[in-house]
Amino acid sequence: MHLRDLIQFLGELEENNNRAWFVMNKPRYDILRAEFLELVTELIADIARFDPLVAGCNPRKALFRINRDMRFSKDKSPYKTQFSAAITATNLKRPSQGGGPHYYFHIDARGTVLVAGGEYMPPPERLRAIRQQVIDDASGFGKLLKNRKLVARFGALSDENKLARPPKGFVVDTPHTEYLKLKSFVAFTESSLQDTPAHTLGHELASAFGDVYPLVAWLRLA
Repeated sequence: MHLRDLIQFLGELEENNNRAWFVMNKPRYDILRAEFLELVTELIADIARFDPLVAGCNPRKALFRINRDMRFSKDKSPYKTQFSAAITATNLKRPSQGGGPHYYFHIDARGTVLVAGGEYMPPPERLRAIRQQVIDDASGFGKLLKNRKLVARFGALSDENKLARPPKGFVVDTPHTEYLKLKSFVAFTESSLQDTPAHTLGHELASAFGDVYPLVAWLRLA
């Protein structure tokens, strides 16, 4: 896809985040969204080579809408300033609705690409199941945390919104107690697209998702 055009469009949208500007520039958006859809379609096929469960993911459903949900936000800007997609095996729900482990990426107005895998802020019952899996499969989880490719590319699991204490109902002297405090089980990395040729982006994303696949696969056991 035309990355420079996408980044320029998102930058202008960030400065003119209103419906009038968006309507005037809708033809640009439609072209860029079609290119992004093509990228996601190819990416699903690439991921399916090492994770066949995502082969049936509908690329159109994988894309997030550019319209923001402003119902509970003080920020009333109507549009997101990023193009994003989440690729799941279930293909039935958004990750935030309990869609299960997923591969996620977005490109923002600054030309940054964020690549992630796992489950971000899963619903309470799902989060409890994952925490129980940490206990029940302490050995497997320990091996996951030491996975060479996962650690090299993504580092540690994200501790965003981590609890100060273990959650109610979980004892504190179990293996991996600190990970029971997590509210998300996700790994992510960010990089600049400044020096990334557009024709290599899909390959680089697929490579990153291959490195985070062990986390996705482990979460499916919960």
